[in-house]
Amino acid sequence: MSDTLSAIVSSGRTGPSKPALFIGLAGDAPHTPPARIALGEVDRVDLGRAETRSIKHTKLDGANVVIVALADPRMSTNHARLTRVGTMWVLEDLDSKNGTTVGPDRIKKKPLQDGDTILVGHTALLFRAAADQTDLDGDPPEIAPMLDTLHAALADKYRELAAAAKSNVAIEIGGETGTGKDRVARAVHELSNRKGQYVAVNCAGLNASTLESELFGHKKGAFTGATEDRPGNIRSADGGTLFLDEIAELPMAAQAALLRVLQNGEVTPVGSDKPVKVDFRLVTATHRDLDAEVAAGKFRADFRARLLGFAIELPALRRRREDLSMIVSELLDVHASERQVTFSSDAVATLYAHDWPLNVRELERSLQSALAVAPDRIESQHFPASVGATEPMDQPIYREATPEEKGLKEQLSSALARHDGNIAGVGREMGKDPTQIRRWMKRFGIKRE
Repeated sequence: MSDTLSAIVSSGRTGPSKPALFIGLAGDAPHTPPARIALGEVDRVDLGRAETRSIKHTKLDGANVVIVALADPRMSTNHARLTRVGTMWVLEDLDSKNGTTVGPDRIKKKPLQDGDTILVGHTALLFRAAADQTDLDGDPPEIAPMLDTLHAALADKYRELAAAAKSNVAIEIGGETGTGKDRVARAVHELSNRKGQYVAVNCAGLNASTLESELFGHKKGAFTGATEDRPGNIRSADGGTLFLDEIAELPMAAQAALLRVLQNGEVTPVGSDKPVKVDFRLVTATHRDLDAEVAAGKFRADFRARLLGFAIELPALRRRREDLSMIVSELLDVHASERQVTFSSDAVATLYAHDWPLNVRELERSLQSALAVAPDRIESQHFPASVGATEPMDQPIYREATPEEKGLKEQLSSALARHDGNIAGVGREMGKDPTQIRRWMKRFGIKRE
């Protein structure tokens, strides 16, 4: 079962699912909004180039056809076609000038599988064999600021979260490290309309010796170094939102103290015997299973019960590549707002090929690294070495090759010599995407020159 279908099933959906095509990152215009096309009632999709992007549904010779025009100068006017063949979808390149690739392979004709990434020109497309049909056609649904997604199951959870955010119920955010839990917590604060501050606390980073002082505040003279009164994180969030990230890392003693705060609605600063009333919205996050932590005796059951409310699990970035272009655009707004950044076709392919084991955090760091060394056009080599690597980075780049690998190395070296090191030309000759050519060069220790 595919990642997308698994996510839909686990979300409790029982309705029919249908295939879909997602328009993703456009290398020449990375701020172009993504779009999705429901293929359930479609017989054919024609892909081509135009001055402006358009998606047109029409009937041709009795067939339901979608004509997708992309403002991509590297595409041909009639570039490629997707055709339904029984229950399958087949992609065919229409003798385009720059070719069509699926994953690392340049193709002429190929049946598509769930999750296949298609590259036409500088634009990435994503095929899903089973995307949920709800609100499928068109742009991302308008749910709330910072809660944009084309991932159907996540969109439903975001809608529920937006409703829950307006109440006082506790919010629990799960998901792998780096999936953007802080961003969702900020969205909850914005949607709550609370007038107080948003205060984020990384529980894993709290100093054990000063933990209570940091959370509950202290009075001047309460301990050595306490030269003035401090309100602490909890009182700073009074009237607002307290976000406790990595809540599973909170020591048992601090869990008990925080439980009393939640039960009594008041906090007692270190060095004081006078409790102070507090009113804050609690949002917690962890990549661990808190119920398993309770069973293992590593987390208090009574504190766990107090945290229960609305729960949302954020999918890993590799399971929501439909959103990759939106996330890249948002990160460029943060880290390169004054620059006109573009991506080569190799760079676009690399972004979609990588599994992003550290999720959005890894994507952000990789973009920052590329922006630091690249001119305004990002190439695949500007990303860190770990991005797009086909083998673990602690292995040597070159090892003793098999006879097949030796033959491939000789073929690659000869092709590079014929094309004077032009990787795009080598890719066309070998029927492979330039990203794959670069991977092979790295694997065999081959230099362009």
